[in-house]
Amino acid sequence: MAYKMTNRERIIAAVRHENPNYTPHNAMFTSQMYRKMVEHTGKHDYIDTINNHVDKISLRKPQIPVRGKPEHFIDECGVEWDKSGADKDIGVVSEYLIKSPEHAAAYEPPQTDEAFIRSQCSSLVKNKDENFTFASVGFTLFERAWSLCGMENLLCWMLTDSEAVEALFSKLTAFNMQKIKIALEYDIDGIFFGDDWGQQKGLIMGAPLWRKMIKHHVADMYAAAKEGGKFIAQHSCGDNSEILDDLIDMGLDIYQTFQPEIYDIFKYKDKLRGKLTVWGGISTQTQLPFLKPEEIYEITKATISVLGEGGGYIASPTHEAPADIPPENIVAMIAAFTEQSR
Repeated sequence: MAYKMTNRERIIAAVRHENPNYTPHNAMFTSQMYRKMVEHTGKHDYIDTINNHVDKISLRKPQIPVRGKPEHFIDECGVEWDKSGADKDIGVVSEYLIKSPEHAAAYEPPQTDEAFIRSQCSSLVKNKDENFTFASVGFTLFERAWSLCGMENLLCWMLTDSEAVEALFSKLTAFNMQKIKIALEYDIDGIFFGDDWGQQKGLIMGAPLWRKMIKHHVADMYAAAKEGGKFIAQHSCGDNSEILDDLIDMGLDIYQTFQPEIYDIFKYKDKLRGKLTVWGGISTQTQLPFLKPEEIYEITKATISVLGEGGGYIASPTHEAPADIPPENIVAMIAAFTEQSR
């Protein structure tokens, strides 16, 4: 009888650029989209029916509702998010806490909640089955900094007041390192970092400024995870093509999210073969919201046939699936994922 790989073993084989018995997959949803899938399928446990290969917990404390302000929430760093608009999942910042470079240099992150982090990691280890496990450090550095300062302010200060921004980045990195150090004590497979650097074409801050001000902090966090024997995944939306070689040299194992509008799948399969595993490939921008289910099914199969050859691929939507996707298209994509196993 042929040996049956677990989901965890399948992910590890893909990351090592070996051939798993079929390409691993994972699909996540915004809260609005998930409600649509539950209504469409009649399955309240829908997420448990699609054989996701990854279990992930967040090391970021949950947001707390603001009393007297419906759909407003405070995050662990004191930033208030307004979710009363169309975006119910992320929202927009109500008011930036850091008003000047001087305030940026003097900012102190909150005390690390060790009990919360240990509770999250213990729960992940206790409940893990055959899946690959991640502890996630979301809003790792640049995103956290702009949520405190404002995007325009931060980008300007990176040019005009780089020492103040460096002080802020250093403190935020130390804050994350405390979380990572605790997580490394647990039997999990990887550390998942989340920090959007890209836009539709190129980096938000440009590659030179990323290399000057962000790279060394990210490298330090990667090194800590690697020294702890963990795989490293990086979520960063947009066009990060200029720095993929940097990330590989820094020890990155998995890059998410791999958008076909930005990365030609044939070109990048050859370019990254044996170097970097990509996670994504099924577009939430131009494919899933607009095409017919039968087209999504065929595109998903074709993408897997290219990117999954020889490992190096985790099949997935390019982001948490948003609410503008017809549920039938999600069903078609999942069918293409799961039919491989047969």
